[in-house]
Amino acid sequence: MARSYINVTLFSLAALILFSSGREVPGSSQPLFNSYKGLVMAGYQGWFNAEGDGAGRGWNHYVQQGPFQPGNCKIDYWPDVTDYPVTYESPFRLANGQSARLFSSYDESTVDLHFKWMKQYGIDGVFMQRFITTLKNPKGAQHYEKVMSSAVKAAGTHDRAIAIMYDLSGMKAEDYKVVIEDWKKLSAQYGFGKKKNANRNYLHHNNKPLVAVWGIGFNDGRKYGLAEVEKIIDFLKNDPEYGGCAVLAGVPTWWRELKYDTDDNAALHALIRKTDIVLPWFVGRYNESTYTFFQERIKEDIKWCKENKVDYVPLAFPGFSWKNMRPNDPFDAIPRNKGQFLWRQLAGAIEAGAEMIYVAMFDEVDEGTAIFKCASDVPVGKSRFVPHEKEIPSDHYMWLTGQAAGMLKKEIPYQKEMPYRTY
Repeated sequence: MARSYINVTLFSLAALILFSSGREVPGSSQPLFNSYKGLVMAGYQGWFNAEGDGAGRGWNHYVQQGPFQPGNCKIDYWPDVTDYPVTYESPFRLANGQSARLFSSYDESTVDLHFKWMKQYGIDGVFMQRFITTLKNPKGAQHYEKVMSSAVKAAGTHDRAIAIMYDLSGMKAEDYKVVIEDWKKLSAQYGFGKKKNANRNYLHHNNKPLVAVWGIGFNDGRKYGLAEVEKIIDFLKNDPEYGGCAVLAGVPTWWRELKYDTDDNAALHALIRKTDIVLPWFVGRYNESTYTFFQERIKEDIKWCKENKVDYVPLAFPGFSWKNMRPNDPFDAIPRNKGQFLWRQLAGAIEAGAEMIYVAMFDEVDEGTAIFKCASDVPVGKSRFVPHEKEIPSDHYMWLTGQAAGMLKKEIPYQKEMPYRTY
């Protein structure tokens, strides 16, 4: 995700300073997921294309610009494509000389496999990311349409929750209208916000369709402000035809104190109080050794939210790396440590009192946050990739996420130490 990150120096700063899942019985006319509480959801980018997939976007998101070739790529982790029905030959080679193949999110079979994995490992569902800048591009919008259609079908097939997350990164002030028109389109096409003939797999919260709006209150020079965000929120909550929604606010890490990555505008708190759930962005903010400080932040965030009658969802991520995308960036990778880092966050969030969890991300190999299957046998040559740890299976991070979902629902006992599987 194109996000706002704090420099690695914040690591030193950090060192200083049965819930109901809301499911109805199959066959009910009601939504299957009436509340985010009790669920572990992940972010889903679905933004990868391959040359020859029919989308006409080339190797989109596998490369930033220029030809996709050794020495020029955007991803740090290489997907394990063993299970994919359709894959594409890439210009990269493995150590044995064979072509290293990749998937395309444009293929319906790819999306179906991902949702099949979610069900297999007990991940409740995903927030479908929709970047406003991509929606404004005809080919990008066409790609989103194909992926959304595939996801809606796969969510129904595999009984998973699906929700929309609008990422405002790169948006211009007047583009708030793009968000509004897109929600109208999705509501009409898929029944996401409908009271009658509603999509049964669309995630609700407080019995209202939940829409996430990410990118509220950051101080990184965005071309829109709180006024435009408020127009989006007011529409989603109050429009007589397309409103009646619950809103999740995606905010910076330091939203409560209005400092560091956050705009120091007190109006942010007033806007948050108009929403239903707060999701602070934590990716890149800490590593395994500095997490304890942020677990305390979660407790204080929850306290603020309870006092202000807003729900709270903490974020967990498996690790981080973006050297191929930003080779000159001083930000160091955050090691995964065979799942210990992710589990510490998942268990820590539950211990802190979290009632729901957001995992970033299901499929983002760009910044090394993907929990889906990644390869331990990676291409060799000018581009350097982070191999999945050979000591653990490629599905380990999905399995851990599902175990946390079981703990959150109190279907399995709470376990602070990372669980292990026997084979």
